[in-house]
Order: sequence, then C-alpha cells, then structure tokens
Amino acid sequence: MSRYRGPKLKIIRRLGPLPALTTKSSKKINPPGQHGKQTNKPSSYAIRLLEKQKLKYNYGITEKKLYSYIKQARRTRQSTTLVLLQLLEMRLDNILYRAGVTPTINAARQIINHAHIFVNHKKMSIPSYQCQIHDIITYKLKNTYYKFIKTPNIPSFLKVDEIQNCLIIKQKISRSQLLLEVDELLIIEYYSKN
Repeated sequence: MSRYRGPKLKIIRRLGPLPALTTKSSKKINPPGQHGKQTNKPSSYAIRLLEKQKLKYNYGITEKKLYSYIKQARRTRQSTTLVLLQLLEMRLDNILYRAGVTPTINAARQIINHAHIFVNHKKMSIPSYQCQIHDIITYKLKNTYYKFIKTPNIPSFLKVDEIQNCLIIKQKISRSQLLLEVDELLIIEYYSKN
C-alpha cells in the first residue's frame, strides 16, 4: 500500500503538530513555501481540507482508504464522527503506536509487515487490520527481546499483561483519549460536499 514518503517536517509546519507522523520538530515557525507567510484568510474549503489532511497524514493512510472509512462510518446508526475516529484508532498499527511499542505509526507498520506481531495467536502482516475488543496482541515467540511494558502513557482502553507479554484491548476508544487535535465535523462536511 502506498504511503507518504516525503519530507515530514514540511507537513508538520503546514498542518501543526501530528504526534504519530514523526518525533522531530521544526525550528522554523512559518509554513512551508516561498516566503512562508500567508497573507490571505483561508476559505472555508481550505479549512476543511487542512483538517482532512491532518487526519490523513497522522494515521498514514491514503485518500481512498480515508474515504472508505467515512463511508463505513456513515452506514452505522451511531455518531459518524465518533465511529470514524474509532475505526482509525482501532487499526493495528495505531494500537502498537499508542501502546508505546514504536515511536511512530510508520515504525509500527514496519514491525507488522515483517510479521513480528500476532493477533489472537495468529500471524498478522496487515497494518490496517481492525482490532476488536478482547483481542490479544503478542510478539513472535522467537522474539523474547521485545516486551510490552506498563507505562503511564498507555491509554485506558489498552491493558498490558507483563507476565504473558501481551497487549489486550479492553474497550473502544473515547473521544477524550485522542492525541490528535482535529475537528472531525469539518472532515465530514468536506466529504458531504463531494
């Protein structure tokens, strides 16, 4: 699957802090581009587009995949915005990132693609796998070097079992537990006009 491989600091300067994209931070204040500063007030379309781009780059997904998540969230009877965020947060690569196993989502994707992760004792090599409640995530048995460690940064919807060296998903994520500051209503509005 294709993903963004360009300069990440330019994206952060344009969109603001994206915790899952990179651990680096830019020393430059102005947005990227010639002369940096933008004199015109952004249009309502531009504001919605930037919110959508935040979501896309933070979770490392393509436009097509994001649109499929939007369609899937619209089909449910629950709040579309909450279901969309839950779909993105319950991806396997994001679960590993939120558990503190990797510093970024791209690093989590690499571990999964190299088949170092098992879900419910089955080898998993799909980073976009949708985890469910009570799923058990473990490392490959040969890798005794890696351990799941309890830290204060682990969100409450995840549970670390250090004895069995596994990660258990206790519940769906709530809106208050998100790391990314995004207005998901603007994203739904962006796709409703298309």
